[in-house]
Amino acid sequence: MAEILIETSARHVHVTQETLEILFGKGASLTKKKDLSQPGQYACEERVTVVGPKKELANVSILGPCRGADQVELSATDARSIGLGIDIRESGDVAGTPGCTLRGPAGEVTIKEGVIVAKRHIHMIPETAEKLGVKNKDVVWVKAVTNGRTAILGDVVVRVSDKFADAMHIDTDESNAIGAAPGLMGEIIKEL
Repeated sequence: MAEILIETSARHVHVTQETLEILFGKGASLTKKKDLSQPGQYACEERVTVVGPKKELANVSILGPCRGADQVELSATDARSIGLGIDIRESGDVAGTPGCTLRGPAGEVTIKEGVIVAKRHIHMIPETAEKLGVKNKDVVWVKAVTNGRTAILGDVVVRVSDKFADAMHIDTDESNAIGAAPGLMGEIIKEL
């Protein structure tokens, strides 16, 4: 049986250095709050408000380090609540997605696109991928056995890199739907 840790990825924002400085002031830098499971990735002390056509979400975490493009990752519930469409995409695939306004203590930035509901995915190192017989961009199923809410999650994209640590990421809607708890392991099923 091939198992993978299932983690909940809560709403968050990725920003460029330019956007960071508009939101928090010239020369601003990100302040690490805690490391995340993926090497080099961390949650920051800095938080922003995500403003949509209907309402806003305050206190949204920025993840570091700064990126080459701004991106907002929300659950489908979050996106609907602020009046945006639901575009389920892999991270980085933002062409044609809705935009929003990001508000910080020093200013605000309106992004034309970049708001996504992240497609469920597995970060995997090459050794694990080889052992399991999967490759980058393969799509698998994952069975999650929980107390009263066992589920099989389909359309899970495998992302392979030596810069990753083995872990599956789902959003808060998915996590709540299956009753996920910290330390939940899922069984990777290549085909049903």
